[in-house]
Amino acid sequence: MFYYFLKRLFQSVLVMLIVAFVSFSLFNFVGDPVNNMVGQEASDERREEIRDKLGINEPIYIQFFSFVENITQGNFGISYQLKRPVSQLISERMPATLELVFVSALIAILTGVFLGVYTGINRDSFISKIILVISLAGVSLPTFIIGIMLIYFFSVILGVLPSFGRGEVINFGFWSTGFLTLSGLKALILPSITLSLFQMTYVIRLVRAEMMEILQTDYVKFAKARGIKEKTINYKHALKNGLIPVITITGINIGTLIAFSIITETVFQWPGMGSLFINAVYFVDIPIMSAYMIMVAFIFVMINFIVDITYYFIDPRIRLKEDSN
Repeated sequence: MFYYFLKRLFQSVLVMLIVAFVSFSLFNFVGDPVNNMVGQEASDERREEIRDKLGINEPIYIQFFSFVENITQGNFGISYQLKRPVSQLISERMPATLELVFVSALIAILTGVFLGVYTGINRDSFISKIILVISLAGVSLPTFIIGIMLIYFFSVILGVLPSFGRGEVINFGFWSTGFLTLSGLKALILPSITLSLFQMTYVIRLVRAEMMEILQTDYVKFAKARGIKEKTINYKHALKNGLIPVITITGINIGTLIAFSIITETVFQWPGMGSLFINAVYFVDIPIMSAYMIMVAFIFVMINFIVDITYYFIDPRIRLKEDSN
């Protein structure tokens, strides 16, 4: 197990170093950072002073090592536009994004598994066909169209849910949450549903395909021949084995939800990291763009690392393969 853990850890570190290099390249090859920090009237001496302070005059490899060292310490630089530490801006926006992603992932996984199991067991029923048609429409429509449709129906026509913002939040030091207020919970509903629909469709179809395949296997037929109850076969044996691929999809989904929450946050004016990144792109705020890229990559890498370790304990084939090496 130690060798398997070490190998996955090395792969994760390697991926993060590659992402860090791409992020570092933004500072060096996308415009001149000095021009973004000072006005056109700044003297050459002032510009040179800033270059020395930033270490831009150092060799590239020294700049890169300094960049990585600063990242490990949580130092992402100063925002060109807002003139504030990027780490501070991210810490203010991160709770909103993580809460949105958490609720969206919960909706996608729970609803997706439930509907996937139902359509896998009752593949020819009318309700199953309706579910598959709706799921196909959900994956085909762009996220911003779904968001606008939900806003129009629930906010404009019915007037029961807010169309933008995060609602009232409660601050606990470095963390702000909307889970403990009614307006915060209501504000979460529409954006979380919008963000979850695309991922939910994949979970439904994956679980359905796994259930249909497992129900045709010999051990399931043998269990039926022994007279074991159908519910026991479906939910204890078939579903348990069918959830193994769902673990991978779940890990990838959470990272994808964070990466693609940009569109949802823009539609609902959600004050998260996605909207911060959009503004950074508009104003070419390289430190924020770089920090966002590294944060999303880190979350992706950590989730996949956890999924790989979970696989080791769930799938005996991986343990046998790794222990034999």
